[in-house]
Amino acid sequence: MDVTGISAARRREVIDALRRGTVPHAGLDLFAVGLERFENALDEELATVAAKGSVFKAVRGEYGSGKTFFARWLAERAKRRGFAVTEIQVSETETPLHRLETVYRRLVERLATASHRPSALRDVIDGWFYTLEEDVLAAASVPYDADGMPDADALQRGVDELLERRLASVARTTPAFAAALRAYRRAALSGDTATAEGLVAWIGGQPNVSAAAKRTAGIKGDLDHFGALGFLQGLLTVLRDSGHPGMLVVLDEIETLQRVRGDVREKGLNALRQLLDEMDGGRFPGLYLMITGTPAFFDGHQGVQRLPPLAQRLATDFGDPRFDNPRAVQIRLTGFDVDELVRLGGRVRDLYATGADPRVASVADDAYVGELARAVTGELGGQVGIAPRIFLRKLVEQVLDRVDQFEDFDPRHHYSLTLSSAELSDVERNAWRQHATDADDVELDLP
Repeated sequence: MDVTGISAARRREVIDALRRGTVPHAGLDLFAVGLERFENALDEELATVAAKGSVFKAVRGEYGSGKTFFARWLAERAKRRGFAVTEIQVSETETPLHRLETVYRRLVERLATASHRPSALRDVIDGWFYTLEEDVLAAASVPYDADGMPDADALQRGVDELLERRLASVARTTPAFAAALRAYRRAALSGDTATAEGLVAWIGGQPNVSAAAKRTAGIKGDLDHFGALGFLQGLLTVLRDSGHPGMLVVLDEIETLQRVRGDVREKGLNALRQLLDEMDGGRFPGLYLMITGTPAFFDGHQGVQRLPPLAQRLATDFGDPRFDNPRAVQIRLTGFDVDELVRLGGRVRDLYATGADPRVASVADDAYVGELARAVTGELGGQVGIAPRIFLRKLVEQVLDRVDQFEDFDPRHHYSLTLSSAELSDVERNAWRQHATDADDVELDLP
């Protein structure tokens, strides 16, 4: 892949993330090794959503198979099409799936677009009101004064009327959403910053908004489970009217439902089923909902199988991986093989080498990248699927950085791969310990 056209800032952001051992938030198309087979199907689905449809997708894969990477890679593709995107980590304490008001709040907190980082809610709302004003002025229904300025009162009335029409379907079930938007606009126009900020927070599902701010909109209380669906519907409408054809919502690590109390698990699964029912009913045009989980979650008795209607929705026959259908409601990630891991390392090396010491490309050549990939994989018991993170971290931090900074550094002579318990994730650590043959090589986490 040609990396010469990538900006220095983007290159630095990606390399810094790999050095920390984290998934970059940008530039993931550079590392989408093995994902090419999904591209056409996903692009078709994004087009469906942009045409006011909705799509649900389930992604399965073992730990380390790249589910989070896959979701963020798709998010980048969605952003390039103008979508808003958000990624939510499902957890028992922070974001329980059965509390849709909490899921909505996290969704808004992580909401991003190609031009705005999280949380992009206020920017989206301001952009929406600007669009409404332009539409009202274009309708030529607002009089102008002698200086050629539109009548402010008439413009505000026109915007309020258009707001009501655009949010009519939302207002039937969740009138408070439209009421809060109207009050926000009045507060913003009058310079009442505190009230405006409080109302944006309330629209975003935040609790503990001041009673004074809510009184200006004639609303009470906090967002509840059922209101969250109406707010999601309203947010999709605002996004679409402000130039974003849809929103990608990723519910990551949904397998955590398997580890919660039985009644909480049932509620979480039922909330997911409810979302799918509403999508099928056409309530959420412009929504692309993706969940990621392990095979045990989709196939085991502590996951999807506990709710037969949901299990039937997600049922997919898997046979020879070569013929997996990327258009299916459930797709699987099989993880890397060694050749793909080497290709990935080569792309990172090429990206790093752009603008670095010329020695980087020659010293850390393809042969050495292959040696390091096989060494890391070997230390992890041959489990290639869990090797990419630590492999790329070692490649950047221990090899490429040193070649770039020290003229006489040669990794074949001056670097020997070592792993420590502290730098490994739980899955990586388990594989590493199982591989160790000498009890003295195993570091124990003792209190």
